[in-house]
Amino acid sequence: MTSALLRSLGLASATLLTSCSLLPQAETVQTYLLPHGAAQAPANRGAVPQSLSISRPQASLLLDSTRIAVVPQGSEISTYKGARWSNQTTALLRDRLLESFQNDGRFAAVSSDEQHVQADLSLVGNLMAFQSEYVNGKPQVVIRLDARLVRDATQRIIASRSFVIRQASQDAAVPAVVNAFGQASDQLAQQLIEWTAAQAKTLK
Repeated sequence: MTSALLRSLGLASATLLTSCSLLPQAETVQTYLLPHGAAQAPANRGAVPQSLSISRPQASLLLDSTRIAVVPQGSEISTYKGARWSNQTTALLRDRLLESFQNDGRFAAVSSDEQHVQADLSLVGNLMAFQSEYVNGKPQVVIRLDARLVRDATQRIIASRSFVIRQASQDAAVPAVVNAFGQASDQLAQQLIEWTAAQAKTLK
């Protein structure tokens, strides 16, 4: 092999190594579950005779994501770098509501839309906010759900209500914000349980 060819191969190898070193580093992503708050004591089981199905709420493409949304100022919306939810936000919230309704025990039976079983009533809605917002320089979690209770047999809306939960985060670190999301989700679940049960008891 000639010296000219060796020099050419060496130059090519050096160029390849330099190109490889310029490739961006893979982002390190921390995946978070939706935390649980304090467990609620079960209510009187069977107090509401109807069965209930909880549907995954509708949401915009930006909100229905595994990214953790944050509004740092004004109308600007972004996401926390290097942090994700373990599932899409609408699925996370649906599963939290399902678990909370089941633990409460007030309804005769509770299922989710994924199970495709017949129920007397369905809880559906639109998730309008599921994000951290900065207020006076401090983050607080905001969840807004426009909920509707539907009688499955007729598909008639029985009642509707908008729920807005705000929960301050202890600090701006992502784990603290995630904990605030968990607390806010628990508050929303408890308010939904009380409202849904009250509406169901008025039905004949």
